[in-house]
Amino acid sequence: MSKKTRKKSSNTTGKRVATKVARAASASTGKSATKTRTAVAKKAAAKKTTKATAAGVRSKASHKAASKPLRREPAATVTSSSAVTLAEGATAPAFNLPRDGGDSVSLKDFAGKKLVLFFYPRADTPGCTREAIDFTRLKSAFAAAGTEVVGISADTVKAQESFRNKHQLSVPLVSDPAHQMLEAYGAWGEKSMYGRTFMGIIRTTVLVDSGGKIARIWRHVKVDGHAETVLEAARAL
Repeated sequence: MSKKTRKKSSNTTGKRVATKVARAASASTGKSATKTRTAVAKKAAAKKTTKATAAGVRSKASHKAASKPLRREPAATVTSSSAVTLAEGATAPAFNLPRDGGDSVSLKDFAGKKLVLFFYPRADTPGCTREAIDFTRLKSAFAAAGTEVVGISADTVKAQESFRNKHQLSVPLVSDPAHQMLEAYGAWGEKSMYGRTFMGIIRTTVLVDSGGKIARIWRHVKVDGHAETVLEAARAL
């Protein structure tokens, strides 16, 4: 091979090698740039996601705070005030409500007589049944002391009639589903049972004297022996 040919071949090989090196360098640079762009994009996306997540948490927290129901004052507000104002010596609040048998009962029906009003939570429940039976058992003794006895609850007239018939009760049973009389006499208020707080009838007994004044009030009554205690108080008036 001549010198000219070897020189040409050498130049060609050199050019090819240079080209390969350049391409490799370019590819490496391109890959590096791509990796760099990808890393930047991922970082930006992660930052955006973090902001979006934080915004979502703030939005969710804000929503919860807004939708959380406000704690209302118990409906016993009126009852509490009536319970406080209804003190011994006060005038007995007037009432006129339906009773078992279809008739109605009002305070004026007992003018000139002593009157026992016993408020019970619910007809035909164990405690209320014992209480109503006790007052029925002592009805003649109360009558001898010039005293009438009336039971009151929020049960319907039909429920009161079933209660009367089942246990042969002889005292009038008044129905007050709207709680008008219950609230007026302070027998409607906040109660708790099994850790749950609710509004209901507080077992209460009120003794009204012959002049229409409140003589005695028993609240949160314990049934056993209660009717006898009220009878003694009525006899003492």
